[in-house]
Amino acid sequence: MEGHKNVLLLIADDLGKQLSCYGAKSILTPNIDRLAGEATQFDYAFASTASCSGSRSVIYTGLHTHQNGQYGLASHRHHFVTFDHVETLPHLLNQTGHQTGVLGKIHVGPTNVYPWKVAKESVTRDVAFIADQARSFLLDVKQSQQPFSLTVGFHDPHRDQTRGGFGNDAEYDSRITKGNYIAENVEVPSFITDSNGARSELAEYYNSIHRLDQGVGMILDALDDSGLAQSTLVIFVSDNGPPFINSKTTLFDAGVRLPLIIRSPGFSPTVSTNMVSYIDILPTILDFVNHPGVKDPAGKRLGRSLLPMLGTSDELPEFDHVFGSHTFHEVTNYWPTRFIRDRQFKYHRNLAWRLDFPFAADLYGSLSWEDIRNSTEKEIMIGGRRLKDYFFRAPEELYDLENDPDEVKNLVKESEYAEVLESLRSRLEKWQRRTEDPWLYRDGVSLWFIRNHVKNGLKVPDRLDFDQNEPGNKQSGFVKETRWGEDVQE
Repeated sequence: MEGHKNVLLLIADDLGKQLSCYGAKSILTPNIDRLAGEATQFDYAFASTASCSGSRSVIYTGLHTHQNGQYGLASHRHHFVTFDHVETLPHLLNQTGHQTGVLGKIHVGPTNVYPWKVAKESVTRDVAFIADQARSFLLDVKQSQQPFSLTVGFHDPHRDQTRGGFGNDAEYDSRITKGNYIAENVEVPSFITDSNGARSELAEYYNSIHRLDQGVGMILDALDDSGLAQSTLVIFVSDNGPPFINSKTTLFDAGVRLPLIIRSPGFSPTVSTNMVSYIDILPTILDFVNHPGVKDPAGKRLGRSLLPMLGTSDELPEFDHVFGSHTFHEVTNYWPTRFIRDRQFKYHRNLAWRLDFPFAADLYGSLSWEDIRNSTEKEIMIGGRRLKDYFFRAPEELYDLENDPDEVKNLVKESEYAEVLESLRSRLEKWQRRTEDPWLYRDGVSLWFIRNHVKNGLKVPDRLDFDQNEPGNKQSGFVKETRWGEDVQE
């Protein structure tokens, strides 16, 4: 198998930066830490959306969800699926003769768009069972002398179907040890309100991470035992942040700034502070296996290979910002929003800001929310944010992350930040045009869908939302016809 280049992609479910290698104080994750100690650990890696199916689709396609069609969760009831014409990781690596496989959680569709040759979907949290499946897969490809691409979708540390559980009450393989984290000793992140319910859930969350960590170690051991480690690119990533309010389903950093660890043969371990996006993961894999489509011929994928920054701590000037896009979580959770983030500032454009922010089902049923909603405090808080500011948001949000990392103080109306606001707003709009985003609005309507009317003389007031007090379009200041797609430069 000399000359083969293989890929092992490990995806955690609802894991934030609650890992000891990322500075978490009350949890130990020795196996993930070991991987990080042999790899490039990215400190500024960002999902495009903090929702499971959507985020996975970004990883697999290199496209934001408003480009690839996976607008929300891919359940049978919701039926959000990736567009038929989109090229995905298994499709592209099938072209290079790789044996493509996926184990555990898949949660994207349809199957014809994600044509893994070996697909063993399951809901088990028995990480030893999954590791045995991975070991068998690796043995098969070694015997057949095929290059491989294996994705493992862990279910940990997602919530289970109970109100405060994380799959820790089930019995698993005897090789798996149970975590012993207790409510009194857990670290409570600043975006979470400290309460008895939250501490109870965090203890169970950390115990679930403890099991995940063992699963990662078992699969890395199987890779080592197969003799294929020196030819394999290993990527560890999470789909979105912790399943708590202020994180999951939001585009706050707690929901989208996540662990990303990449180990490539021949590179020294390091920590990278470059700002990278999940749209960069597919180009990185394609670059590693020498696939000719690293740069999308159609010009739709904007991600870039991360191989040049592996093994170095140098900051590359072009990796100084990221974009994000969220439209749905569950089908009833319509709340489209987009963001741009640079090293200091983050700008959110909330398209449906007149709607209250929706609840994901697992968050609504949680013990931590039960505590918050029944608080006797005069001003109810969610972390450092007022409850009313969580549910009712402004059309635009601007945060100085150096001084306000939890994104609490909205600076949109502060005159001293007017220039920053206008710059980020303009850059976000250019990106929306570049990616042909239907949710680029003016006067409360999609510019994409009325673009031909604009070409033919329709006057659209140059404002973000419709103004019922001044509905007319005879005044000055109109949207000018501009380009869409690859002709637009960010």
